[in-house]
Amino acid sequence: MSKAHRGKGIRELPAHGRGTCPVCKRAAVKILYEQEVNGEKVKICKVCKAALKHGKAV
Repeated sequence: MSKAHRGKGIRELPAHGRGTCPVCKRAAVKILYEQEVNGEKVKICKVCKAALKHGKAV
């Protein structure tokens, strides 16, 4: 199983992939999942990615 969103693969990202999610505004979470939100590609957290996949409003 791929582990691209765990430790070794995110070392080279700024702040090791952590920041504030633009969708739910939570701070210090991993923002590694690239999704199209409101017509633009942004990186969001895992919880928001799952919610968007299941059609739930975040």
